[in-house]
Amino acid sequence: MTNVEQNIETPFIIEADFSTENSNLVAMAWSLPRPLSKFKSTMKKVTHVLFLLVILLPLYECAAQDTTSNGKYTFKKGDPNGIGKWYMGREIAYVMGFQGMDWLDRPEREEEENTFKLLHNMDISAGDTIADIGAGSGYHVFKMAQMAGEGLIYAVDIQDEMLAELRKNKENGTGKNVEVIKGSEKSVNLPENSVDKVLMVDVYHEFNYPMEMIASIKKALRVDGKIFLIEYRGEDDRVPIKRVHKMTEEQAVKEMQAAGMKLERNIGNLPWQHCMVFVKK
Repeated sequence: MTNVEQNIETPFIIEADFSTENSNLVAMAWSLPRPLSKFKSTMKKVTHVLFLLVILLPLYECAAQDTTSNGKYTFKKGDPNGIGKWYMGREIAYVMGFQGMDWLDRPEREEEENTFKLLHNMDISAGDTIADIGAGSGYHVFKMAQMAGEGLIYAVDIQDEMLAELRKNKENGTGKNVEVIKGSEKSVNLPENSVDKVLMVDVYHEFNYPMEMIASIKKALRVDGKIFLIEYRGEDDRVPIKRVHKMTEEQAVKEMQAAGMKLERNIGNLPWQHCMVFVKK
């Protein structure tokens, strides 16, 4: 055996560590002199290990993706502004907290979103019962309350701070026909067959359980009721909103159809948003 053969060093050895949650691969290097015969033997082992990793690791990662019992949701890393939970190919966005209340009530919002036109699209009549899901501080609620006259506006939210703000505004006399409702992640907590129209403004994409929420909304909706789904246009890169907080019409239709709803029309008269109207199939 020559001196050259004795001085050959081993390459990196990659070991699979399946004990960690993310299936991390730990790379370890040794610089120990090995004879050439041992080097060849080691290389064969390395080749076998790498081959197994290529075959088995994707299978392991797929198995590691947590899914609900109904198989509708998957969990994987995605957009930094998303929660890592996916529904029908769409990552769910983080909920905007009550700390963003001032942004909801910003003076320039009317110009950016043309709220007047949005509410006109809803064709609100005196006596309508309307639910604003994800009502926030009540930006749309109290405008609709005036338009509905003797009707009723359900202001639904899950954050206690938002609910407190809604109640404060109601006590100030700006919404005697407003009823504040605390919802949950899976239910709007509204009576069955009680609502003529449902408004969701830039909130659906944040639902942690969209399938369950739409089922709950559909249950509360009357036979001829309508859902007005307002979302920033995902097809338009000019809309200055983070990608995970926008939706395309195609994606919205796919998710609503799965819930037994169909698109009646998409009213394209808002500056940045879709105004999609869904009815029961």
